[in-house]
Amino acid sequence: MNIKQSLAATTLSVCFAFFNQANAAVTAVSGDPTLLGTTNIGLPNYGYQKSEFFITGKARSFAPTKPQTTDGKWSIKTVDSKDFKTRMVVYRPSDATKFNGTVIVEWLNVSGGTEAGSSWIMAHTELIRSGYAWVGVSAQKAGIDGGGINYVGLPLNLKLLNGFRYGSLKHPGDKYAYDMFMQVGSSIKTPSGVNPLAGLSVKRVIGLGESQAADFLLTYVNALAPTQKVFDGFFIQSRLHGSADLAAPQTTGSSINFASRPVVQVRNDLNVPVMMVQAETDLTVLGSYADRQPDSTNFRLWEMAGTGHADRYVSNVGITDGGSDLSVLDVVENRSALPVLVTCDKPINAGPQHFIVKAAISALDKWLRTGVAAPYADRIEMNPATKTIVRNGFGIALGGIRTPYVDAPIATLSGDGQTPGVFCALYGTTDLFDSTQLASLYPNHATYVSAVDASSENAVNNGFLLEADAALIKTWARNSDIGN
Repeated sequence: MNIKQSLAATTLSVCFAFFNQANAAVTAVSGDPTLLGTTNIGLPNYGYQKSEFFITGKARSFAPTKPQTTDGKWSIKTVDSKDFKTRMVVYRPSDATKFNGTVIVEWLNVSGGTEAGSSWIMAHTELIRSGYAWVGVSAQKAGIDGGGINYVGLPLNLKLLNGFRYGSLKHPGDKYAYDMFMQVGSSIKTPSGVNPLAGLSVKRVIGLGESQAADFLLTYVNALAPTQKVFDGFFIQSRLHGSADLAAPQTTGSSINFASRPVVQVRNDLNVPVMMVQAETDLTVLGSYADRQPDSTNFRLWEMAGTGHADRYVSNVGITDGGSDLSVLDVVENRSALPVLVTCDKPINAGPQHFIVKAAISALDKWLRTGVAAPYADRIEMNPATKTIVRNGFGIALGGIRTPYVDAPIATLSGDGQTPGVFCALYGTTDLFDSTQLASLYPNHATYVSAVDASSENAVNNGFLLEADAALIKTWARNSDIGN
């Protein structure tokens, strides 16, 4: 072998070792895991079981090898590595024959002062009825040790909630979180030793993050995803303007200073699909309108009309939704962003975000299983000069993904309009129509039901609403007194 060949082989082996670090050690933990931000429907009642695993190893931190560009085509180098020990919570079908082969690995959100599976709450009825497995990952230090960006101010970290169970966890800092998340994904995709999904035949693994977790996941996608093959696809929900810093993520203080960050888009040269789902609030209050990008071969952006970054479903009714309770579809004026803890000045958004999120996850899963890409979606209409949403006479956004909530409306649902603040501003607003407005739109009940049916069927045909959810919406409309 000549010097040139030897150098190439050495370089290749170094790169291989760098990007294919051995799986960390996984151990099962007996007893019930602590996770406040989740559903309480009783998983065994739906043929699911939950378990918890600790994962121990060395996590690397990274730095860019050259200036990071808007297009997300970043390259990185290793800086150092430190010991870590974190946990994963697993929800899975008890009957292996009910498993559909897809695992959703969610980067748990810590913005509320405790870990939350926000996307699990929004999508759990679809994940359960279609047989997905879900894994929640304690990726950030704040979820384990406290501190970090905490909009609510409650220090409900794991060590405070259950020091006996979680006292041995060790998080070296959020710049190591990217590699920790990758190693959890690897323990699912290619288990070595203890298999967290033993007995299930895993075919697809999707990395998912919402809000602050999406901020990190976007950086992961641009920096790490091209050089490793752990995740088969990514689901980025409610991203902010820019993305988390690779080498020194901003994870302290009362909020993320996203306004001054540079524009960041998802790189368009990945060989795996990326779904991005955005609410109205994400475009305006959180500034992601500046980062908007066109769809490409492996990228789809869905913007949802009539939605808030957070809403009544994720904070109030979704945690008890078993999938058939029609009351969760009610469009009501409720100011409670977090029951007892946070009350907003205006009623929070009661819109259709959770229904569209379920359709988006299903579309990404179909993309991975069949190769048929997710549908293209119209963008929400924006005024580029003011960076505000263009609205109709009822104050409802034009463009974007349409559902009966905005095309057969009984209220103005918006991602804007809430009193500014670090928490309530994320929840959008609901303003119910008065009797005169309703009568002008729906002179009788049949008119309303017909409008809901037409909008539901159109959304199903376009791939933005699932059949089972459309049936619920239609039933709710028939049981309502709108038009009477």
